[in-house]
Amino acid sequence: QVQLVESGGGLVQAGGSLRLSCAASGRTFSSYTMGWFRQAPGKEREFVAAVSSTAIITHYSDSVKGRFTISRDNAKNTVYLQMNSLKPEDAAVYYCAAAVRFGVESGRYDFWGQGTQVTVSS
Repeated sequence: QVQLVESGGGLVQAGGSLRLSCAASGRTFSSYTMGWFRQAPGKEREFVAAVSSTAIITHYSDSVKGRFTISRDNAKNTVYLQMNSLKPEDAAVYYCAAAVRFGVESGRYDFWGQGTQVTVSS
């Protein structure tokens, strides 16, 4: 069982940056692939980024590639999402999630946080 708690969301102007964090409980954090997803009002939840258990592999959606960076610190049981050059269309509730195997489909992820709101003003 893994419990995930996101933080770092807030209001930022377009072009600005935010860093999201996701703290995980449990001693098995380092064995999980970690992902970030987001959901805007009226839209389906979408994949943003994922990092493998050892951080060797990362993957990003086309919409955030080059602007967002996912990273993890297994010693701190934490995964991060650095978001730069934010756009109004990045506004959403951002969720972190844990999966046994690497992937981009939300169905692969077994554990989810409660989400953190990101608002981007134009």
